[in-house]
Amino acid sequence: MACTIEFIDSLCETLSPLGEISSRKMMGDYVIYVNGKCVITACDNVAFVKKLPCIESLMNEAECGCPYPGAKAAYILDFADRNKTLKVIETLWSALPFPKPKKK
Repeated sequence: MACTIEFIDSLCETLSPLGEISSRKMMGDYVIYVNGKCVITACDNVAFVKKLPCIESLMNEAECGCPYPGAKAAYILDFADRNKTLKVIETLWSALPFPKPKKK
């Protein structure tokens, strides 16, 4: 099942204090960008974030899963604690690179 637009809108609204939030539909699922960096993969109304050492202490009790077959395991982001969610995304954003510019 693909993500609902209501779920994506809710994610974007929750993340809005962090800056410019955008989403991009990809094969029925979505990626969420914060200030130009891809931070969340949303599949089946579940938000996944990369398992990086910088957020390990924040996500030590989080469930893990794969957003789609063949993908690496990722943390499942629980939006119940808004402050923790924002801290996780801020920390993750700092560790992730900007996307490479597309060649013409």
